[in-house]
Amino acid sequence: MHFQSTILILPGLGNSGPQHWQSIWENKFNFNRIEQQDWETPFCSDWIETINNEIKKHDAAKVILVGHSLACTTIAYWAYKFDIKIKGALLVGPSDTEADTYPPGTTGFKPVPLFNLPFKSIVVASTNDYYVRYERAKFFADSWGSELVNIGDAGHINVSSGFGDWDEGLEILKRLDS
Repeated sequence: MHFQSTILILPGLGNSGPQHWQSIWENKFNFNRIEQQDWETPFCSDWIETINNEIKKHDAAKVILVGHSLACTTIAYWAYKFDIKIKGALLVGPSDTEADTYPPGTTGFKPVPLFNLPFKSIVVASTNDYYVRYERAKFFADSWGSELVNIGDAGHINVSSGFGDWDEGLEILKRLDS
């Protein structure tokens, strides 16, 4: 599989380990990971500045961001602050930072920004994700102007939910790349 776009991987809280689909894609397709300074107790303002600094190194019109979990909310905050037109964003398992189930230790990631993103986006959600109820994921997708892809009972769409290579996700990403 070949990609025309510049694909930037954005893990969520705790980063994505070597068996996570984001890491597998990064290695298999030579995608670039945006490395945050603090993966455990992040500040939203730091994360969005890091994203912006990385995007400045590329032709923004060719950039697709691939966010998982907290990175989805981070991408929304980045888009709100910088309003840069990128090619698109794949937003997988967006965590609900306002929910009681969201882990403590993050700063500045709530409320979840609710506005139409200035670029094409696809939200991939599960019906049994511990970190976001499906109804909330649908609400985020609607608010962001994103296409919503429901992949059924898939947990948090991570390693513990059985997601490694995740070929279905690559097919969804390919739709943004075309």
